Amino acid sequence: MNLPAQLRCITHQQPLTEARSELTCASGCIVPIVNNIPRFVSSENYANAFGRQWNKFRKTQLDSHTGTTISRDRLQRCLGGSLDVIKGKSVLEVGCGAGRFTEVMLKAGASVFACDLSSAVEANNENCRHLSNEYFVCQADALKLPVAPGSFDFVVCLGVIQHTPSPEQTIAALARYVRSGGTLAIDHYPLDYPLTRSRALTRKLLLKLPPRVAHQLALTLARVLVPIHRLTWNNRRGVWRVRRWLAKHSPLVDYYGVFSITPDLLAEWAILDTHDTLTDYYKHLRSEAQIEQSLRACGFSRVQVWRGGNGVEARAS
Repeated sequence: MNLPAQLRCITHQQPLTEARSELTCASGCIVPIVNNIPRFVSSENYANAFGRQWNKFRKTQLDSHTGTTISRDRLQRCLGGSLDVIKGKSVLEVGCGAGRFTEVMLKAGASVFACDLSSAVEANNENCRHLSNEYFVCQADALKLPVAPGSFDFVVCLGVIQHTPSPEQTIAALARYVRSGGTLAIDHYPLDYPLTRSRALTRKLLLKLPPRVAHQLALTLARVLVPIHRLTWNNRRGVWRVRRWLAKHSPLVDYYGVFSITPDLLAEWAILDTHDTLTDYYKHLRSEAQIEQSLRACGFSRVQVWRGGNGVEARAS
């Protein structure tokens, strides 16, 4: 296992070394390695629905799978318009999921330290370990990562912060990992996030159920609704009225007309993101002004915030 220079024991901030199936520090702390991935936290936490989701839809959002640049374009925009800025640089990716952005950064020549609170790290490892020797992944909490403070050129956290207990605490934690002169790139759901009444009610019901049951019900519901929505994926006269009605009353997240991908991939994305929006334990909403305030409170001097992607995107140095 290639241990990055930034890796530290969470308790003692000492370097970690590998011994058989665990990592150890000089003070005696032991971190288990399971399936070749160091585990600093248990998989049973508020993010376990995401772990199940990304291991089931391991390749769905990868550009290498879709044949598009959807993930690359989003990441590139958040980094300022070019991936050249991360070539040869150290990047901490927090909430790496299955690796839709991890693979893009590795192919761009970055050294990537990826982490996620959930078992999604297993999907990330399967998707990305062959892409570069400058890759490391572990399962850890964003608020207490096993890294030296201020040790990364870039910290990237996309599609994550709104799902944590406190967005402000998460942003403050991310700021601590950025070196002096480094850059933090994040995004967040906006105040006008389209949580329709049907999605809100369905999510409320599912969150009362055991996680595994909610997981299966969300997938089943999405699979039942996809064929109905698929009937409207055309430009025949009058179909737009049915599509507009479904957008208002169906809990399915439908990307027809948003992404230029095949109908089968549209269906796959619809099922994936419907599960995502119906089973996330936390769903916070923030305005551009609130995100900017949080970043400036962390001491960032150059802050840019704009509307884009999932809602609010920001870059700070």
